[in-house]
Amino acid sequence: MKLERQSKILELIVKNEIGTQEELTARLEEAGFVATQATVSRDIREMKLTKVADGTGKLRYVSYRTTEEDMNEKYIRIFLDGFVSMDNAQNMLVIKTVSGMAMAVAAALDQMDFPEIVGSIAGDDTVMCAIRSIDDTILLMGKLKKIIESV
Repeated sequence: MKLERQSKILELIVKNEIGTQEELTARLEEAGFVATQATVSRDIREMKLTKVADGTGKLRYVSYRTTEEDMNEKYIRIFLDGFVSMDNAQNMLVIKTVSGMAMAVAAALDQMDFPEIVGSIAGDDTVMCAIRSIDDTILLMGKLKKIIESV
């Protein structure tokens, strides 16, 4: 649940200008996550989120990336924690996950920025990725297998 919540926090701060913990907690509740302000505070600290001023001087949360490698390791860990299996149907990649982890795995894949992925949709335990071509699907499956086998 923590990985899903933190994945949702990343999604929320990227898509919205969120400047307070209360605002973030409310957005999480709207998305179906029950979290106290103390939990959100811990998540912010663990995720190394920081506030920056936008063009108008209003503060908002952003993800402070120490290095791209650090962030990739985090997303790879999320992917591996949720991954069960994968298969393809032409240019669609279907990834089965641990129950409740599909959104976190989809968000991790999005953040890992594979150029082959056009977009993804997540349910409870399944992620469906639209891939540019059948060849790209095979290429991406190879990349993901390397990640899985590196453990």
